[in-house]
Amino acid sequence: MARELLGRIADKWTLAVIDVLGEHGTLRFSRIVDALEGVSQKMLTKTLRQMESDGLVLRQVYAEVPPKVEYRLTPLGDSLGEAACAIWLWVEKHYDDVDRARKAFARKTARPSNVRR
Repeated sequence: MARELLGRIADKWTLAVIDVLGEHGTLRFSRIVDALEGVSQKMLTKTLRQMESDGLVLRQVYAEVPPKVEYRLTPLGDSLGEAACAIWLWVEKHYDDVDRARKAFARKTARPSNVRR
């Protein structure tokens, strides 16, 4: 159970949605799409449904024409955002270190172009 939940909340789009809603508050679906570069509507729909199911997001539907739907973080979602903030700070602090390590690894493991198998 714990690994399954960790996999869902550590998902790329879940963390991105938490970041966007944490920064902007209540947003309509189209505004979330605009804020998340590269997400498809299908993937965002799936992510928001999972987050709603897990109690991280509240979906509010207004009886209007056209229908108006807004999303916001629940207190549980806010607390996850606070926890994820530490990870974002770590990434910002150590991004260059990881980049250097990756480049060094690539140089170390690269085969010379004139070597045949």
